[in-house]
Amino acid sequence: MTHDIIALTPKMPDARTMLAGLYAGGPDLRVDSVSEGAAVRLCTADGRPRVTVEVPLFVQVPGEVSRLLGSDVRGEAPVWWTEVRASTAVEEAGRLAGSLGGRLVAVLGGATWPGDAAHTDVVSVPFGGGGSADGDALGVDLLTDHAALVIQDRPVVAATTWLTDLLRTTVASGRELQILSPPSARLSLPARTLMTNVPARWVVRDPDCGYYDGLTGAVLHWHEGRFAPAPGVPVAEAFEAPAAAEGEQQLHLSIRTTHPSDGNLLLGGALEAAWHALTGDAPAGWSTAEPVNLPWSRRQLTELARTRAEKSAPTWLVAVGAPDRPGIATCRVVRTPAGVEEQITLAFGYTRGQAPLEALGQLAETLATRHRLTSMLACLRGARADLTTAPHREAPLVPVSFTLGCDAVRLMGPAAAESALEPRPVRLGPTARPALHYPLGDGTDLTSWQRLANLSEQLSPRTRTTRSRTRRPA
Repeated sequence: MTHDIIALTPKMPDARTMLAGLYAGGPDLRVDSVSEGAAVRLCTADGRPRVTVEVPLFVQVPGEVSRLLGSDVRGEAPVWWTEVRASTAVEEAGRLAGSLGGRLVAVLGGATWPGDAAHTDVVSVPFGGGGSADGDALGVDLLTDHAALVIQDRPVVAATTWLTDLLRTTVASGRELQILSPPSARLSLPARTLMTNVPARWVVRDPDCGYYDGLTGAVLHWHEGRFAPAPGVPVAEAFEAPAAAEGEQQLHLSIRTTHPSDGNLLLGGALEAAWHALTGDAPAGWSTAEPVNLPWSRRQLTELARTRAEKSAPTWLVAVGAPDRPGIATCRVVRTPAGVEEQITLAFGYTRGQAPLEALGQLAETLATRHRLTSMLACLRGARADLTTAPHREAPLVPVSFTLGCDAVRLMGPAAAESALEPRPVRLGPTARPALHYPLGDGTDLTSWQRLANLSEQLSPRTRTTRSRTRRPA
């Protein structure tokens, strides 16, 4: 599997220390800068990259190391996270990565993940052979006309800078990104969110059926240069294993806000308000990838979004909560004709009996009256409280409530928005300019999906127009 090494050091790896690490392969390997200086590669004389070293990341958010690497790893925040990825084309590349990480820790202190992979020996790497030039250039383990395959053997496959960039590049090339992992691996919520919106597949190795899709359970086989569902084969037996401990739940919120374009606009308010309402505290940190390394700052994330908007580019970011209150969110900031839109996916994990559904009504009113809410959908399901996805069947999300913001109600017309026979909405905010909150259930009844579908149909412009014409006197 993967030969990746992560060095966790209390001090920043300076140029001299990095140089000592890069000499782990002896003087015959050459160093190339890639990704506009965001990483360096150790290459053989024929240009084949064998090890890629990311720029060290200063992780200041408590709990990030244990969330992604496991509770037994030493090196909690604040800590410098230096990621070393080895090519799987030749076995020696893995030992080279171990030597590079081991040298950083030997000089600076700290620990590595995996802990038993670090050493300081000089590793001789053979020239040529293994992989393909195109695959090496992309940093993938196998590249075909239809797919880019990467092997990950981590406790949690996360939306790292490398993985998000690779996903973007792979999709742009017309290929599907396929992530191959052992059954012990899990997906972080941001990684799963990214993979569900693009051509991507989570391939899980299984001793019984060979391989299966970690999100659907479909048994897979290698066909025409990619892993694809095997015809006529049922769902993998391993996929039917329990995915969560008894009583664990996840509360999911999908929130959209729309703000007028304004030089004084400060983003992140809706996300922060939701966190306060459901945990009593603000998010602990934010970043544009995992691990989340920056302390929470609405000003800093607004400055980033404004800079990217000047280049006509959207902003995608991740936020996490304190270690003792599992919470994680992704937020996409994009300019639209209506203004600046925040598209927030937020989840909190709970053990038995903790999910605070009673707070949703007050949260809906806060978002509608103070944070320019467009809409919010709240759902509940039985799933892991740590918010990761294991390669097993999960209970489906069940809608709990839906909220229309004040501007959405005004554009639709309050009378039309309140005309739904079931469920009857609750008015929120000012009488003259209300938001509408539609209770859908307690999160245990799948018929809530039908109620939501009926509500969407009743609120659709086409349905409202038909009703208006039907009611018009002859």
